[in-house]
Amino acid sequence: MQHLSEDQWLPLEAAHHARVARYAEPYLARRSAGKKHPVEDFLFTYYTQKPGQLQRWHPGDGTVLSGPRAVERAGWKYYRTLDDGELASIGLAPGTPAVTFDRHRFLQDRSEAVNFAGIILAGTAKRPAQFGCFGLHEWAMVYRQEKFELRHEYLELRLGAEGTDAVVDENRIRCTHFDAFRFYTPDAIPLNEHRPTRENQRAMEQPGCLHANMDLYKWAYKLTPALPSDVVMDCFELSWRVRTMDMKASPYDLEEWGYPPIKIETPQGKAEYVEYQRAFAAESQELRARVLEAVQPLLGERTGAVTAREPAAISER
Repeated sequence: MQHLSEDQWLPLEAAHHARVARYAEPYLARRSAGKKHPVEDFLFTYYTQKPGQLQRWHPGDGTVLSGPRAVERAGWKYYRTLDDGELASIGLAPGTPAVTFDRHRFLQDRSEAVNFAGIILAGTAKRPAQFGCFGLHEWAMVYRQEKFELRHEYLELRLGAEGTDAVVDENRIRCTHFDAFRFYTPDAIPLNEHRPTRENQRAMEQPGCLHANMDLYKWAYKLTPALPSDVVMDCFELSWRVRTMDMKASPYDLEEWGYPPIKIETPQGKAEYVEYQRAFAAESQELRARVLEAVQPLLGERTGAVTAREPAAISER
């Protein structure tokens, strides 16, 4: 086990708080004022991890935190205090306040989630990236929207309804991600070349998909506090940048919000989209490997009769 004394881990905790505050404080201020942001609210509203949860700093599996402040964590979920024998094994005196991640209890409660995360992450990592979707999933979500009375509450379409529908009609729709596909309008569903479902998700995720790469953050926080917070925040910040690009390539007019469009209806816009997509795919593969490395000890110690299957009860948000 790695041991961090209070003078070592408190600065790490403070740095994490500052890192989270950059994103969370503007969101909380907007929420208090009853305002919304179409890009910067997303990670706090679509995903289930809330700002207060994200702000908690965790060193991850295999690290002991000692000192008076460490005692506060004894009441946190999936933490435990060390006994005198464990303290002696890392050179600490009996009775020293010290806590660490409770792997046993975490696996008792979260074994299937760990298993499923491992399946998704490893499967995605080994597949070739696909770069031919051009972000048209966002356009399919508003295809013929007036027919279904699905207008966005405060954003306008950059090309208008007819222009947006024409872009969908003139392009191939190739989305592989279920959590994007499930928001298509009814008329857009048959236009998609793939039929992603919750059941086939683990066989379809691929590293060129923007939404699969945003979801790295989801898998990371679902494995908290087993994962170090720096890994979770690296996933969060990748997801933040992916969301920004995804919305710039969307059919919405975001100029007044400070987001000039990536005009994927043009050859130049498609080329720009793919350039971003390739960079995000490469970065996501590195992060995916880090998350898998961190979760590997948990996968090796899963409790109960857990097999490599997709647990239907696990929430995908």
